[in-house]
Amino acid sequence: MNFLQVIILAIIEGITEFLPISSTGHMIIASSLMGIEKDEFVKLFEVVIQLGAILSVVVLYFKRFFKSIDFYYKLVVGVIPAVIVGVLFKKKIDMLLENPLVVGISFLVGGIILLFVDEWFNKPTIEKEENINYATALKVGMFQCLAVIPGISRSAASIVGGMSQKLSRTAAAEFSFFLAVPTMFGATVKDLWDFHKTHTQLFTGDQAKFLIIGNIIAFIVAMLAIKSFITFLEKKGFKLFGYYRILAGIIVIVLCLTKFIS
Repeated sequence: MNFLQVIILAIIEGITEFLPISSTGHMIIASSLMGIEKDEFVKLFEVVIQLGAILSVVVLYFKRFFKSIDFYYKLVVGVIPAVIVGVLFKKKIDMLLENPLVVGISFLVGGIILLFVDEWFNKPTIEKEENINYATALKVGMFQCLAVIPGISRSAASIVGGMSQKLSRTAAAEFSFFLAVPTMFGATVKDLWDFHKTHTQLFTGDQAKFLIIGNIIAFIVAMLAIKSFITFLEKKGFKLFGYYRILAGIIVIVLCLTKFIS
């Protein structure tokens, strides 16, 4: 991995982390196209730079994180399913993260679903995060677990999960953002700890620079992406993302079947 590849992956992460198109899936495909070898550090890098992206949520929604203790209780309840799935299926998840064909299929299936979610869930009754109860938070957290399959998209799974529980598009998207903070923070700490256990030296000089630069870029780009996404979502809904995913899925599947990427 070189500095140009780090910048490209960080930009991809910042743009896609909160859009319903899968940041992990896009980074897997980008890494394959750039010929980046999937060693332990590259896998770690793709997780850790998500920390920069989620910090943008804390900055943009700063007041929400200091409004009430109940807010944190909901996030804890919502993140429980992801913790359980992560602990039980960590090795299988890591294996899936190496397979671009899985990403292509997930893009395609998820895209088809996004074409219809606005019609399926068009009578929301919950417009604000304050009105989400613990049972709803837990159910959204269960939907989020679908994102262990690369290409599904944590954002898409949790937003659709929220809308299925009568949340408006905006409320579902914002709660998805909030839920990303403990989820991705926990994943980052876990991967850093696992990496540390198998390496006497945590990072080389270049690796440390890659992580710092990657997080900074992901943070800045994600700030812009979140603002644009909420505005677009309120006006247009999910269909455009669905069409994008279907097209991207078909392209990735063709590239995999023709051995252009592997």
